[in-house]
Amino acid sequence: MAKFVFETSPVSSLEKAYDLVVIGAGGTGLTAALQAHELGLTVAVLEKNAALGGNTSKASSGMNAAESLVQFDHGIIDRKEDFYKETFKGGGQLNDRQMLRYFVDHSALAIDWLKEHEIELSDLTITGGMSKKRAHRPASMAPVGGFLVTGLLKKLQEEGIPVFSEAKVTKLIQNEDKAITGVEVNGEKAVAAKAVILATGGFGASKSIIKKYRPDLADYKTTNQAGATGDGLLLAEDVDAQLIQMDFIQVHPTAQTDGDRTFLIGEAVRGEGAILVNQAGKRFVNELATRKLVSAAITGLNEDGAYLIFDQGIRDHVKAVEFYDHIGLVEHGESLAELAEKIDVDASGLEATVEKWNADQAAGDDTAFGRTTGMDRGIKVGPFFAIHVHPAIHYTMGGIHIDAETEVLDTNGNKIQGLYAAGEVSGGLHGNNRIGGNSIAETVVFGRQAGIQASQFVRDLKSEN
Repeated sequence: MAKFVFETSPVSSLEKAYDLVVIGAGGTGLTAALQAHELGLTVAVLEKNAALGGNTSKASSGMNAAESLVQFDHGIIDRKEDFYKETFKGGGQLNDRQMLRYFVDHSALAIDWLKEHEIELSDLTITGGMSKKRAHRPASMAPVGGFLVTGLLKKLQEEGIPVFSEAKVTKLIQNEDKAITGVEVNGEKAVAAKAVILATGGFGASKSIIKKYRPDLADYKTTNQAGATGDGLLLAEDVDAQLIQMDFIQVHPTAQTDGDRTFLIGEAVRGEGAILVNQAGKRFVNELATRKLVSAAITGLNEDGAYLIFDQGIRDHVKAVEFYDHIGLVEHGESLAELAEKIDVDASGLEATVEKWNADQAAGDDTAFGRTTGMDRGIKVGPFFAIHVHPAIHYTMGGIHIDAETEVLDTNGNKIQGLYAAGEVSGGLHGNNRIGGNSIAETVVFGRQAGIQASQFVRDLKSEN
């Protein structure tokens, strides 16, 4: 089968005006554009990078939803209220409750909406902080992010929705009433719009913004793509938008940082059964506690990171491992002793740890750290594998202050007419710690919401005129 290639449009072909301009071609922006187009708007998507997909393309685990038809198909009985409570607890009870309620209540609908658009997430895994398998992913168990971006781009192509690459928005244009009326592109071209959606992602790759709000993290590496530099936040600030919770920056516990590039090792590896060990070959944490807790535990070892340990059975359930191995991140051993020697971990310690883990897994009782999820299989089937991991900056929970309708609020708490924001550029949903699987869910749930609310706003404008 030929590889799908999406043809972007040159900036020179931009029209003078659209109903809606979406800034950012990651999961949120593409979802918003498709939803708004289906509601009758003329839409243009502007992306500053040459490549499309943003951080969404790097997401590997899944998309959380509760009470979905997919869960029922797998015999899983879940409750939206449990999803709400666990996310609220995971975020330090600092989540915006209205946003969280909308998010949880529309999560299963988002899975259905994707299926209607031939983007089917019919397999399930689990992430830290969740009590049930809520992370929906493709049946192939392929990384969810690339699957989502490719599926959305196919739909945009079918619908003729233009995406302009290397089209950096350098200014939001306002009228005398401070309403947003368009954008300036690449510092020169003005494009009129009745509404604008900011879907530019976070600031995990911006050393300057991180240093401003979290100087303690200034020297950390990041799993983010290089374009995640907070452009949308700067655009919003220029029109007096309010920023919130900017010091809430998530460090992901399992990133491979040894080379020139940093690679996220997705939570699905642990969700399907992997454990973490120190240099003595011993476990030291519940691997599926929240990212904040697991990251702190690895840092607290005061060693050179830690090692993810898994076997062929686990590898068969996480297709992303094929990529990690292809680029040289995975160590192999026919036995645990051989693996231990390669990674310079105490062999007897590792063998004893895995033996105890397998016994606890079989009994369904982690007597060491109380882990209750990601215990479907032990570490028994050779060959055995290890990935060296360190914590790295992964997600920025803070951002533009929006309400549950994705409307941007100014520094006085008033709505900025015609301006919407969704995805990682916005703040409030996750509190002080994002649960794995909730970012992809956010892109679709609030990407759709932004497209819906912007469409209603444009319809109202047209009816007034």
